[in-house]
Amino acid sequence: MATMRAERLVNLVLCLLSTRQFLTAERIRGIVPGYADAPNDEAFFRTFERDKAELRDLGIPLETGRNSAFDLTDGYRIARRDYELGDVDLLPDEAAAVALAVRLWDSPELTGAARGALLKLRAAGVDVDERASAAVEPKVRTSEPAFAPLLAAVQSGRVVRFDYRRPSSQDATRRTVEPWGVVSWRGRWYLVGHDRDRQAERCFRLSRVVGAVEATGPRDVVQRPPDVDLLRVVAGGERETPPITPARLWIEHGRAQGLRRRSTVVDAMELDGVPGDVVELDLVYPESAATWIAGYGPDVVVLEPDTLRKTVHETHLGAAADTARGEMRA
Repeated sequence: MATMRAERLVNLVLCLLSTRQFLTAERIRGIVPGYADAPNDEAFFRTFERDKAELRDLGIPLETGRNSAFDLTDGYRIARRDYELGDVDLLPDEAAAVALAVRLWDSPELTGAARGALLKLRAAGVDVDERASAAVEPKVRTSEPAFAPLLAAVQSGRVVRFDYRRPSSQDATRRTVEPWGVVSWRGRWYLVGHDRDRQAERCFRLSRVVGAVEATGPRDVVQRPPDVDLLRVVAGGERETPPITPARLWIEHGRAQGLRRRSTVVDAMELDGVPGDVVELDLVYPESAATWIAGYGPDVVVLEPDTLRKTVHETHLGAAADTARGEMRA
């Protein structure tokens, strides 16, 4: 039931975000999947009022109004200017955490329902904003069939059984596992848990799971040990803290606030006649940080180390080349 309500709310947001018109409740009832199942008018309006209240509680701004003086009832829509989030600056590790969260929410069923809502809007003659689909379009996907049942088993605390193929053999063996968690490591998904057959802590790559995953036994039997680091298990216990790389950057006054929050201002300096600050910060992964820093464009210039400066410069050149190619194709 909770999944159906979540799908209906997403469809409602997509519907109201995708139109420039005010849509009446009756029109929404015929367009948005999930409302047509209401047994009568009273049940629909009760559900619709509850959904509107929930969206407002979530901070989603609903506009109420009429398209013309001839309309007899109010309609609803969501203004993109109020809905869209402003620029958010994330460090590489923070961006990775957000990408992981997106992967956990990625659902083919949810995506299909959202696209169906757009088709219904167009079929109903509603003026659809083509850009709005990006608001709920998944950016990262997992195509592993074992992902959903294993994640469900982790959440319910149930033991799982599945056939597993080791990299050194084409033959699959039956495994019985107490699942502790499903994690992503270097672009691949793994299950971490207690292998009852080996009586030991083990991790399993989801792409090597053969056939269906079977959840067995009662719920809430499996409990993850509080001192277990799932990623450390997947990485073989070799996830040592990498060395810190100090960096010095120039930032234009009033710019790159996200980067400033992670840095310490040590000096003031003009660069090509533009006033700015010299800042220092420690980077754990300077290679991945180069893309993050390059995203600020000319507002940020790397002073040290030289390797980071060159990497950021090359990233700028690559972005300029991509833009030039795009303009030529246009």
